[in-house]
Amino acid sequence: MSSARDFHAAWRSLAVGGAGEIIGGGTCLVLAPHPDDESLGCGGLIAACVAAGRPPLVAVLTDGAGSHPRSQAFPPERLRAVRAQEARQALAELGLPDHRLAFLGVPDTAAPHDGPAFDAVVARLVAMVERERGCTAILAPWGHDPHCDHEAASLIAAAVANAAGIRHIAYPVWGWTLPDDAAIPGDPGPGWRLDIAAFLGAKRNAIRAHRSQYGGLIDDDPAGFRLPDALLAFFDSPWETFLLT
Repeated sequence: MSSARDFHAAWRSLAVGGAGEIIGGGTCLVLAPHPDDESLGCGGLIAACVAAGRPPLVAVLTDGAGSHPRSQAFPPERLRAVRAQEARQALAELGLPDHRLAFLGVPDTAAPHDGPAFDAVVARLVAMVERERGCTAILAPWGHDPHCDHEAASLIAAAVANAAGIRHIAYPVWGWTLPDDAAIPGDPGPGWRLDIAAFLGAKRNAIRAHRSQYGGLIDDDPAGFRLPDALLAFFDSPWETFLLT
């Protein structure tokens, strides 16, 4: 058993690697639990892969429609559409063509951890990987990210990697916010830090494109979700963190 402090220290001292070392020699599939996780955790990597001529696939697992449940101006149907459009704009900021983005449409906070719904999502993603042919890795949030949809995405990615015979790479999102004394099973494993300084401006623009999550767009649900400054600070950095599972 380790602590979050141990993991955070290990992540900050990971060796620097290039995109090719992280995802292998082909393209990759980025699995985002919600619209915005792709920009937060992998925005620099996405931009770097686009610049290298091997644009990734991005699949958004849930519809993100649960962030402001009391809003009258943005009921679930409208919020679902807004968040999808924000994801499109964010990925455009990173240079990714719209046809490389897929929405899986699972209800927010209800991503499956097992069962028939889980198997259906895995099958859909495996089919995407097989159509891509040159896909060598799937990226999803760290398995101990403290959010049910992030945990589901990690389990789904592991199943896809096993079925398709590709690499499974994790990226921490909410894991960065765990208190230092939080207990985490196991020890920090191998991984890399990716230098994204050349793409940090694009990443910042991509994150800002998710306007509904900043608190300014939806003003009739004071208790609705808002990206906390502490979380945003972790991702306003010239480094991204990727873990080999």
